[in-house]
Amino acid sequence: MQIDVFNGDADGICALVQLRLARPAQTQLVTGIKRDIQLLEKISAQPGDEVTVLDISLEKNRLALDKVLAAGASVFYVDHHQPGEIPNHPNLTTLIDTDANICTSLLVNQHLQGKYLAWAVTAAFGDNLLAVAEQAALPLGLGETQLNQLKDLGTCINYNGYGNSISDLHFPPESLYRELAPFASPFDFIHDNAAIHQKLINGYQEDMNLAMQIKPEYVTDKVGLFILPDEAWARRISGVYGNELANLTPSRAHAVFSFTEKGDYQISVRAPLTNKTGADELCSAFPTGGGRKGAAGINHLPFDQLPAFIAAFEKTYA
Repeated sequence: MQIDVFNGDADGICALVQLRLARPAQTQLVTGIKRDIQLLEKISAQPGDEVTVLDISLEKNRLALDKVLAAGASVFYVDHHQPGEIPNHPNLTTLIDTDANICTSLLVNQHLQGKYLAWAVTAAFGDNLLAVAEQAALPLGLGETQLNQLKDLGTCINYNGYGNSISDLHFPPESLYRELAPFASPFDFIHDNAAIHQKLINGYQEDMNLAMQIKPEYVTDKVGLFILPDEAWARRISGVYGNELANLTPSRAHAVFSFTEKGDYQISVRAPLTNKTGADELCSAFPTGGGRKGAAGINHLPFDQLPAFIAAFEKTYA
């Protein structure tokens, strides 16, 4: 059996679109909301299974990965988050790069020698790697309008992955992947699947308009902290809202808080775009935190740990 395990955001989805366009196969799909990253725990591998893992932390999935390998499956693992110690196993192939200016879809694009570059550019835009995406897109010879179409699509696919549960999202990530997967180019998807594309665009714009009315809870020239209300729209917009704040004030680090179903905080952290470091280490210092250098998060922060987080946040970016 072939099993595809992928993050439910733009990077994970677009990475798998590229791979399956290049290597069509009927596979079992395993994904979830963006913050659902311990996805390898959801599979029961058998000898001879081929498992592809995209855009989820190896470190957060290490125990499950060891079980999959011990079961006799082979694993192809592509990611850009901190991996921890990578196991040395004959059935494990890794393509991992934690540089702040790379994403999983760009790694897949390198692996496929640029065959579906427009999808990788879409994912890079979704990961808020704007300058990187524009540079990567140069071989495509796109005009400004086409670049903006890829930027909007990547942003909206990414936006769709955020929420406390699938019910918060406009589309389950598995369903959205299936809608995108038949198209060799994102421009074909935009043209031929206009209803779904427009629903994503409209949802993003409506939620972002609400978010932009939020006043900062705490702000200095170095850091900004924003607390969103306990609403589904706020949970959906939390990650891309952090990206938008970073774009508006690139020299400031930002932390966006939303409420979880457990009655605590979920946090999206964006390092300053002028210094894309530290977000992974900051968030990993808390029990449910992790991510990458420029963008990271904490899944559950108890209310009484808010002062400790603010102190660590300010110390990181002082």
